[in-house]
Amino acid sequence: MKIAIIGCGNMGMAFARAFLKFDLVKKEDFLLVEKSEDRMESLNSFQPGVITGIIGPQISSYDLIILSVKPQDFTSVSQALREVVRPNQVVLSIMAGVTIQIIQNALDHKAVIRAMPNTPAMLGMGITAYSASPEVDINQLRKIENLINATGRSVFLEDEEQLNAVTALSGSGPAYFFYVVKAMIEAGKQMGFEESVAALLVKQTMLGSFHLINTADKSLDELIKAVASKGGTTEAALKQFETGKLDETLKQGIIAAQIRSSELSKG
Repeated sequence: MKIAIIGCGNMGMAFARAFLKFDLVKKEDFLLVEKSEDRMESLNSFQPGVITGIIGPQISSYDLIILSVKPQDFTSVSQALREVVRPNQVVLSIMAGVTIQIIQNALDHKAVIRAMPNTPAMLGMGITAYSASPEVDINQLRKIENLINATGRSVFLEDEEQLNAVTALSGSGPAYFFYVVKAMIEAGKQMGFEESVAALLVKQTMLGSFHLINTADKSLDELIKAVASKGGTTEAALKQFETGKLDETLKQGIIAAQIRSSELSKG
């Protein structure tokens, strides 16, 4: 496929690097549109494909157009893109909170896919949920799924409304994880460890625990119980978490993110 990416920030470039890494697109079939002069200089040193600062007629020759701009920039981008997008092209949006219908109306274009990746996509370990308009045929959908899977894993959702929950759960999820890791490192410092030692202990614990979740034939409750012996240190920590309603606070925070995502998608 010939692919154009409009907006070459972290997520746009995560997709670009993944496509090139797995030879899913040739450099000469890649167009990157970036308005920031500083970022354009960085792109020129990377040389991922054809680089331009404007949305022009050349975009009409590409099979897939990926929208990776900030949602607040979409209005200005859509005005230029509307003039050059063709009916047989597919538009893939990774803009948070911008619905398929909004994109269709702004571009006067029907074949639209809306996706919600997360930042681990930059390492090829992301998870992306996506929905598509009925005008995207099954062959186009399969090709684009293969592209998305180059950044990690993907899940197709028939109900686009669920993308608001995806935004709250996995889209914002890395920040929740970092928040907990930071709190654990701070606790380690309060107990007398140098920050580097506390960070090593916590990060390796998180890494090992992740692999246990993936490989152990046990539920999460069983894994917790295996660590928390009766009257022991882990039980003391868990009781404090329960007193502070940590689990409920986390759940309510994630639901708050879902509500905010729904508000943004409605404009």
